[in-house]
Amino acid sequence: MYIPKKYGQSKIDKCPFCQKHATAMNSQKVPVCQLHKEEMLDNLRCVCGSPLETLHGKFGVFFSCMKCGNMNLRKTLEFNSIKPKINNTAKNNEKNQAKKETTVRSDDPRYFD
Repeated sequence: MYIPKKYGQSKIDKCPFCQKHATAMNSQKVPVCQLHKEEMLDNLRCVCGSPLETLHGKFGVFFSCMKCGNMNLRKTLEFNSIKPKINNTAKNNEKNQAKKETTVRSDDPRYFD
């Protein structure tokens, strides 16, 4: 049974750090979400143990190994664990606490301060 592709479903980029929908590019031209825009993909290794070089081509980001050849982003992320260096959840919590709303009623002693 043939199921045709729908508009917008053929290529959906995911952030390598949090698996959310990628809407921005970092300095390595890797698609990431807005929270991880400053993050870098460093120290990626191939299955053979040699370091991977990040390249950008016509179809997006891919990696090159001297021994194994070229690999796509999905395959590279399968055998490399990626963790963000900046704790973005702590930053978001600080922002939410700074925007905390306080309600002062007329019978409250803080009303006349």
